[in-house]
Amino acid sequence: MNRSIVTVILLIGLFYSLIVVASSVSAWRYPDEQQGYSPKQPIPYSHRLHAGELGINCKFCHFNSLESRHAGIPSTDVCMKCHKFVTSSYEVLKEELDLADKEKRKPKTIISDKLKKLYASLDLVDPKTPNPDAIPKSIEWVRVHNLPDFVCFDHSAHVTAGVACQKCHGPVESMEQVRQFESLSMGWCVKCHQESTENGINGKPVHASRDCSVCHH
Repeated sequence: MNRSIVTVILLIGLFYSLIVVASSVSAWRYPDEQQGYSPKQPIPYSHRLHAGELGINCKFCHFNSLESRHAGIPSTDVCMKCHKFVTSSYEVLKEELDLADKEKRKPKTIISDKLKKLYASLDLVDPKTPNPDAIPKSIEWVRVHNLPDFVCFDHSAHVTAGVACQKCHGPVESMEQVRQFESLSMGWCVKCHQESTENGINGKPVHASRDCSVCHH
């Protein structure tokens, strides 16, 4: 009887051990693979709002992608080209416009909480008035897509060839907080080069090389 109880306890322990091992294996990744990585940013910037609802082209902010290896992170000057005049988020603005229409009055200038963080980082008294006693500083954005140092990815070459941003970055226009959508592994890249050479890009024939020196040099 005691032996049977011990056997049952051991089997139960083995069962739960297998569950723990299986869950660990399913979460295991290759080195440098960060699929799903979505770090918290110093300011909650919404790609869903800017690229999705407002339809701002990716290259308006990431203009370096047209002629540089790196897409680049927009400077605060790029942000303020719009937010020097746009002082509320889309949701707050729409609510205020609806209210103004109902009450037959002009909408008030509203600075949303998210934008207050932007202005604070730039030491602005208000969107158009810098603090004379402060030194503006850059926003320390956290990089989302990180490739190993031995990999060379050229944004301009891909953009010029007609590769859509979503091909590598996924549907960023629907992401409230950006995350790494694809694995960006070597196998994934090689497969894309193979398919692009076979099928072309946007109806145009291309030769996407699979020579090692293209990405590793």
